[in-house]
Amino acid sequence: MDWVAVLLLLRCHGHRRIPIGKRRSEVFVSSRFLHGSEGARGYARTGYPAIWIVGDACKGWSVDATVQLTMVRYEGQIYRPPSEANSYILQATVGCSWNHCTYCDMYRTKSFRVRELEESLEDIAEAGRIYGPAVEKVFVADGDALVMDLDHWEAILKACHDTFPRLRRVSAYATAMNLNEKSVADLKAIRSMGLNLLYIGPETGDDETFKRIAKGANFDEHVESARRAREAGMDLSAIFLLGTGGVERSQEHAEASARLITEMDPAFVSMLTLTVVPGTPIGKLEQKGRFTLPSIARMLEELRIMVAGANPTDAVFRTNHASNYLPLAGRLPQDRDRIVSVVDQALSGEIRLRPEWLRGL
Repeated sequence: MDWVAVLLLLRCHGHRRIPIGKRRSEVFVSSRFLHGSEGARGYARTGYPAIWIVGDACKGWSVDATVQLTMVRYEGQIYRPPSEANSYILQATVGCSWNHCTYCDMYRTKSFRVRELEESLEDIAEAGRIYGPAVEKVFVADGDALVMDLDHWEAILKACHDTFPRLRRVSAYATAMNLNEKSVADLKAIRSMGLNLLYIGPETGDDETFKRIAKGANFDEHVESARRAREAGMDLSAIFLLGTGGVERSQEHAEASARLITEMDPAFVSMLTLTVVPGTPIGKLEQKGRFTLPSIARMLEELRIMVAGANPTDAVFRTNHASNYLPLAGRLPQDRDRIVSVVDQALSGEIRLRPEWLRGL
């Protein structure tokens, strides 16, 4: 193995632990209160501050005797939803088993694999030693960890609950494909072991846009995946992506997304804004003039259409991701009118939008 993540923990007054990450020849001192630094970005990626990926074994460490060297293994950049900011992140898989979505560059440098079970169990034990029993949430990475088989999930979830007695939520990314490939009986078994929240990203509800972004599943298949999750007793957090249909299919994308939210009936709905990343398939289409991202105003109109048309039973609604121009929060359908009114105010210029320099992936 040619990678290792290094975390140094400095024991301070009151037993607080301040991480010190070392990358190349630089040292960063970071906590969740630091913003804009490399240390803060390390925190944003991993859920805990200043966990760094380095390319070779760390030699020549010169540290005070009160500093403890701890090995925490992560491979590549780690991504998690905003609501998992305070979670322990366990990288049980590397990459994404699908990895064809045209807009996504998160896992393109990774070859998908399920990590050896022994490695994951060692990481859980190490996290228990570092963070103690206070961990309440665990996010299982990478891109669609639900793809793991039943025995793998059983061992990981048992270790998590044994290690973290206050654990109240375990979550993971999933796709419609791996939800539909598992039997409801298997999903119920995984739920009974402790996996209770799945993040799924249809991004759109428009079947033509599904094809264009190579999502791998259509409207009906996403509805079926949500039905299976609900029958198994799992909560779903559905993610939609403003701008995904481009200028050409903006209206169809927005209207169909509203219908899919209603049909999937998730417990949580979040919306992000498409950022065209150079080098991705959609980025290459944009370069050739075959894809045009809608204007900011048009993407806000998409947001309005989705909120106005969606009718889930009772869903927590958020646009708090850093990619969005307009952070919103509420519940659907209860807060629909208020949210639509805020979007209208933004469209009329009464509310300032998030500036580009504060946006991110």
